[in-house]
Amino acid sequence: MNHLTSSDASIVLAGAAGQGIETVAGMLATVVKEAGYHVFVTREFMSRIRGGTNSLQLRISSDRRVSYLRRTDIAVPLSVTAIPHLERYSRLSTDTLLIGEKEYLHNKRGSESGKSIEVPFSDIAKEIGGSIYTNTVASGVIAAIFEVTPNLVYEYLTKRFARKGEKIVQQNIEAYDRGHKIGSDLVKSEEVSFQIRKNPEIKHELILGGTDAIALGAIAGGCNFIASYPMSPSTGVLTFLAQQACKFGMVVDQTEDEISAINKGIGAWYAGGRAMVTTSGGGFALMTEGLSLAGMMESPMVIHLAQRPGPATGLPTRTAQGDLRHVINAGHGDFPRIVFAPGTLEEAFILTQQSFNVAAKFQVPVFVLTDQYFVDSSYNIPKLDLSAIENTSYISKTKQDYQRYRLTADGISPRGIPNNGQGTVVADSDEHDEDGHITENLITAPKMVEKRMRKFEKIRDDFINPRVIGPDNYKSLIISWGSNFHVVREALDELQSDDVASMHFSQVYPLPDIIRNPLERADEVLIVENNVTGQFADVILTETGFQIPQENKLLKYDGLPFAVEDVIEFIEGGSRQEVS
Repeated sequence: MNHLTSSDASIVLAGAAGQGIETVAGMLATVVKEAGYHVFVTREFMSRIRGGTNSLQLRISSDRRVSYLRRTDIAVPLSVTAIPHLERYSRLSTDTLLIGEKEYLHNKRGSESGKSIEVPFSDIAKEIGGSIYTNTVASGVIAAIFEVTPNLVYEYLTKRFARKGEKIVQQNIEAYDRGHKIGSDLVKSEEVSFQIRKNPEIKHELILGGTDAIALGAIAGGCNFIASYPMSPSTGVLTFLAQQACKFGMVVDQTEDEISAINKGIGAWYAGGRAMVTTSGGGFALMTEGLSLAGMMESPMVIHLAQRPGPATGLPTRTAQGDLRHVINAGHGDFPRIVFAPGTLEEAFILTQQSFNVAAKFQVPVFVLTDQYFVDSSYNIPKLDLSAIENTSYISKTKQDYQRYRLTADGISPRGIPNNGQGTVVADSDEHDEDGHITENLITAPKMVEKRMRKFEKIRDDFINPRVIGPDNYKSLIISWGSNFHVVREALDELQSDDVASMHFSQVYPLPDIIRNPLERADEVLIVENNVTGQFADVILTETGFQIPQENKLLKYDGLPFAVEDVIEFIEGGSRQEVS
């Protein structure tokens, strides 16, 4: 009798920071994808370099499944604290198969954990050459369960460890083989079995993470200047672009603080560059004066903000959607801005690329709002389509009578840059006249305010319509934004309801009135958000007048992403309350 039979496997590895579970994930995701399976990896970790307890979920499936699950089919504890950590967050059940060392398996708080199989990972590793090979042994066990061809792994290990010498490569291969033998025996004994279909086309796909997608989108958008101060979970974008800077002619400035970063970015745009900053909520708090400067100067600016729980330092390595109001309302005075919130890797790539064009077109700050769950998750996707990529500078060659802030019907003045024509390009932080010179004229000043605000009308005309998935004659409509796209979609796939649809927003500000129409068609509108107050529901109310009842909001603010099970239970009406 099979312990597990499923076309979708959820495998969780847990251990201390510094143990190398990320290395295991990288290896398994690569070789499993090469074997023809869909893969999804998401991480949850504590804010420390060593110690604590981190976990990582690897999903292997026949169909594309890229959402966090509460369910764990196989758990591999790699430290004494691993099982209590997973039990604390209800990640284990009587259906979970535990594979690990005896001392770790017996460290349970209750009887809720399932069947255990003892594997002496450390002893095997020491026989080979040291405890450093423990993770490779564990990888062999998991890979064997999914019938990954050993040659795929040998090739990976050879490439991965070649610079460390032939001995290290061979010891890793031996460690893998020892683990693979154990995993094969489990399959033969029918302790574990999955019916997951292979698709040879999958091996040609990319494994991409949220960080990668944002950074690649910036490159595709013509970004040639990034100035940022490191702050998790956004730092990966800065690191990625720094690694590619020479290849793509990009200036990378790790600044002394976030104030300097945004001001340098504004300066780059003034000079004709295409600049971006990447930060998180606390770092952006320091940028708000610079944001107002961009508003007054009518300077383009692209800001990637990867959210984490606040206030203050909060939970610096966890996820949240609590900065939406922050980016919409930040800065003193009134001026337009645009906020994108991609829900898929493809959206992250294309929306980041488009942000540079949109910022230049409307001469406003544009936000790409992600979160820790999004940037730290990865999965396989078809190769990105670059055929539609097109960048426009929206820079005008100035004439001698050039006016940087000329009053126009749509609020968008011709944007010139220094030394690109005969005109003088004036910019300052004070209110100004059409030429850009400081003014305290109380007739001119309100005209300039109104000019800037007229851009909102044109911005709303370019609104990216939300994606509606499900039956046209829906009775219930569940709203998501940002990283919750996939979890809501998978929940609906599981429910197979003929009267529930989802409506996902990848542009969350500003919103046009027309979005009221699909909302009003529903008998019931629900919303899923990773914050305590329902921030996007409030934006919908402010922008359109449509109110979502408090009991229809599924709110989660414990630092973890929504699980598919959370959304299913909510849609089925088990409870209309916060998840924490």
